[in-house]
Amino acid sequence: MISIFRTPIAAALAFGAAVFSAPIAAQTADFEASFDRALGTDMREPQSFEAIYESSFEQRIAELADGNLGRIGVYAVDLATGEEISVLGDQRFPMASTSKVAVAATFLAGVDEGRYSLTSEYPLLIPVRSKKFSSEKAPVRTGNYVPAYELISLMISKSCNSCTDALLKAVGGTEEVNKWMRQAGLSDFELSRDIATLVRDDGEFDPVEWIDPRDSATPRVMGQLLAGIYQGRWLSANSRNLLIGAMEETTTGRRRMNAALPDAAALAHKTGTLTRTASDIGIFRLADGRAVVAAIYVTGQSSSLADEARNKRASRAKRDARIADITRALYNGFSAKAGLRQDPTRNWTAEPRTGG
Repeated sequence: MISIFRTPIAAALAFGAAVFSAPIAAQTADFEASFDRALGTDMREPQSFEAIYESSFEQRIAELADGNLGRIGVYAVDLATGEEISVLGDQRFPMASTSKVAVAATFLAGVDEGRYSLTSEYPLLIPVRSKKFSSEKAPVRTGNYVPAYELISLMISKSCNSCTDALLKAVGGTEEVNKWMRQAGLSDFELSRDIATLVRDDGEFDPVEWIDPRDSATPRVMGQLLAGIYQGRWLSANSRNLLIGAMEETTTGRRRMNAALPDAAALAHKTGTLTRTASDIGIFRLADGRAVVAAIYVTGQSSSLADEARNKRASRAKRDARIADITRALYNGFSAKAGLRQDPTRNWTAEPRTGG
């Protein structure tokens, strides 16, 4: 993990602890002497205000997640070793469509418990045009009935909003998803609105400058959600395979994680996009087969909302590129940690691939 401002203060505190176990009469003089020995009596400048990194891997991720043009959150873990890396991993970010993984997991947990069936059909919930913020919940109309297994496939691989709202209604709404997440031990997560309302009212706050608790989660929690699904903690083997299989078929965000990894990495992921924010959460494999989970949330990368409006395509491309760069660094860094990269000049992600 990244540590900042390492100083001799810990040594002084250790001396202090020893002093306070002495008789009361001797405490003051002994403490002053111990403090002087640890820090000296002369005023001095701090040794350094620069961040200190435990490895070049951490330094590289921190550099790529620089927040000068917008907050960037990163969490990744090697599931074989448990080694983690995090930059703003415990700060809330807009989930956008990455929340759909939690909705699908909630429904599938109900399937495993016998409350729902994958062959049951539910109506698509199609948005009806309405003005932003004109109602607490955006109006929708019912569409065709679709089997649950197909809704899951479409809501993950194609990011179908109407499919997501169909299953969200089936499980009892956002609070049921929040409840399932809390029961799984994942508390830094809040799903507040259905997708129709979220999309209609998008842009109310600038995610670069505001942390809106609604429909937000930390990168760490979203990474831990994927890790638990992959490891079979909460879902049956059939439900796990269905969800991860849908993530492997994802066609959105081709210039994000997908663009940074070789085909052999077998990426399974879910993307998210809203005003001035892009995200990608996924599971990929290193060359030796070990799995890595990553959750990357990028905001901004344009100078302002006005600049974003003028240069939407360029701003989106910059966010996508930042996700790809961080993913590439994670793949290379974890590969090096695993001893898979004998040649330090070799880029493991420079292998031939299709798509992207």
